[in-house]
Amino acid sequence: YIFFIILLIYILIIYEILKYFKNKKFYILIYIFLSFASLLTIKFNSTIFYKFNLMITIIVSFDIFSYLIGSVLGKTKIMRNISPNKTLEGLIGGVIFSIIISLVYCIIFEKKIDFLLIIFLILIIISSFLGDVIESTFKRINNLKNSSELLLGHGGFFDRFDSFLLSLVTFSLLSKIL
Repeated sequence: YIFFIILLIYILIIYEILKYFKNKKFYILIYIFLSFASLLTIKFNSTIFYKFNLMITIIVSFDIFSYLIGSVLGKTKIMRNISPNKTLEGLIGGVIFSIIISLVYCIIFEKKIDFLLIIFLILIIISSFLGDVIESTFKRINNLKNSSELLLGHGGFFDRFDSFLLSLVTFSLLSKIL
């Protein structure tokens, strides 16, 4: 069932792109296709499922704490033209808290914390941030504030799942080498 929910999310993202984006639509669709194709290459088993849930934990905690800390403490803008509300303080806070929460997750599930895990955490955080920046760039090119109004208060499906799209590509590659 999870696969069909994820498939529905991709379909809704593609719908938003086809309906609301006018410029560079081909490149945006290639980006979405690359993400979906990467998802299809993941061979799920108990180890991969654990790491997949860890990836989700990393992304969600990074997004939440980047927003919260950036809203409260953020003063240093880092991307004025692409995503004007992103601050250095939010980025640093998101990184710190997502690492802490991810390490707690590993402790709770009695998983080994080693150098490879730290590399995994850092690469997923970087791809999460870059996925958000890529989506924001596509919106700016199309003069859009939100990808749609399909998810009221969240900016649309592309907005809500932007950090996951590139992270899935990274996860797919990492699951084959780590």
